[in-house]
Amino acid sequence: LGAYTDSRGALGIRKEVAEYIERRDGVPANPDNIYLTDGASVAVRYVLNAAIRDENDAILVPIPQYPLYSASIQLYGGTLLPYYLKEEKGWGMDIEGIRKSIHESRANGTNVRAIVFINPGNPTGQCMTSDDLKDLVKLAYEEGLVLLADEVYQPNVYQTEKPFISAKKILSELGGPYSDNVELASFHTVSKGVLGECGLRGGYVEFVNFHPDTIDQMYKAASINLSPNTTGQLSMSLMANPPK
Repeated sequence: LGAYTDSRGALGIRKEVAEYIERRDGVPANPDNIYLTDGASVAVRYVLNAAIRDENDAILVPIPQYPLYSASIQLYGGTLLPYYLKEEKGWGMDIEGIRKSIHESRANGTNVRAIVFINPGNPTGQCMTSDDLKDLVKLAYEEGLVLLADEVYQPNVYQTEKPFISAKKILSELGGPYSDNVELASFHTVSKGVLGECGLRGGYVEFVNFHPDTIDQMYKAASINLSPNTTGQLSMSLMANPPK
């Protein structure tokens, strides 16, 4: 446990995570596009740091939201562009309202770069339906947005009416230009993926449809931290591939 690993995390564990994702979605995952991190929060900050260049870059964030996003966007000098979830629709998204906000912001000179969505929701608890996710993917494709999928609560669903569906699975189902072009960063963590092991600080991000040069730049950013902590990596291994 005392040695540094690859800055992306140990390859064997990244392969276990890739197999976990493939079992979940029925879609292959590339271990080279999976980065292990000290909790999902670090992974989120990697992506926000890459997306934000200056105050003219905006990130769409749901309200209510987990404050990691608003705080990190401010830290990196970007602009938070809120979109409000509809309580009367079970905390669903108003896609056309979001589209209108994007166009208004761009008309005022703001570069809307990405959209955060939390599924299952925190703090609202809703699970997005297949149709909701398809509408979101189509919005991202049409408006040139990166999808930031906070999916850390995916095991914590206690009803059967709306099961968890991953954004990656929906990308695959839509096919065509969507599955080939929409950039998706999805996050998960042992904090919520086991029994609330928040102090172990193990997480991952999977990059889907990101340009290889962008992946390389993420590798450089990860290398600043030398490597994720190995205890957290092994916790992620146990989450992805538990004893049978």
